[in-house]
Amino acid sequence: MSVPLTLLGLLEREPSHGYDLKRDYDTFFGRGKPLPYGQVYATLGRLARDGKVVAGEAEPGDGPERKRYVITEAGVTEFEHWLTEPVEPEPNLQSVLFTKVVLALMLGRDAEVYLDTQRAAHLRRMRELTELRRSGALVDSLLADHGLFHLEADLRWIDLTTARLDALAEAVRP
Repeated sequence: MSVPLTLLGLLEREPSHGYDLKRDYDTFFGRGKPLPYGQVYATLGRLARDGKVVAGEAEPGDGPERKRYVITEAGVTEFEHWLTEPVEPEPNLQSVLFTKVVLALMLGRDAEVYLDTQRAAHLRRMRELTELRRSGALVDSLLADHGLFHLEADLRWIDLTTARLDALAEAVRP
């Protein structure tokens, strides 16, 4: 997730205070990983330095004074370019799990143990996401579906690799 570009998108919607940006980011994009306040303000500082946003005058409010940030034309241009570019298809061909399996086989270890452990972790996460899909709002449900589809593909790969472990061991051992 690109935090700077996401904040630019939120600012294109409307000028906002850092607190509001963090709230909206966490609500829509920060599921399970909220954005720290320090990162919000550091990112806004870099965006201002680079001419992508401007900070208004400090405004009094409940608590510390706040600055309202506004996206600039340069910020809109960068956000629009990012928005129209396709996302790099995932996953990369060299996953951590694949690396673990090949190294285990190269070293004469039982790779099936690693695959079984990963399968169990995927199934646990799938149960969590299924509950979120069932009980969450539409945004939560769609995010859960996205995660579930990826986990299902991983499980298919785990099953296929488990069935081919002997052949893979022969291919990677010296």
